[in-house]
Amino acid sequence: MDIQNKVQEMDALVAQGAIVDAVKTYFAETASSSDYSEVKTQNKAQMIEKMEGFTGAIAEVNGIKHHHTLVDGQVSASEFTFDFQMKDGSHILWHEIIRRIWNDQGLVVAEEYFNAN
Repeated sequence: MDIQNKVQEMDALVAQGAIVDAVKTYFAETASSSDYSEVKTQNKAQMIEKMEGFTGAIAEVNGIKHHHTLVDGQVSASEFTFDFQMKDGSHILWHEIIRRIWNDQGLVVAEEYFNAN
């Protein structure tokens, strides 16, 4: 499986703001995730629910910038900056690294977010 192409495809969806679609397309059913605020999911369905809740709270996307991606075997690391105006009036500006572990079928089995600031 060509992980490099799968990573590029997934990162392109994320950069377009199609974050839920990226999870639906590229996550294995048993994929887990964790972020730097210690929120964890144990499977694809939980991650979809988390991302639908988050994206539903966005009032305006000010920008999503994909900076770089590295791939080493079954592991990728993608650097993004996310700039969102939220419906509750708050502003989110995240500069983060998203580390993913991929299986042989080209699906994410683990994803972890790191604050790049």
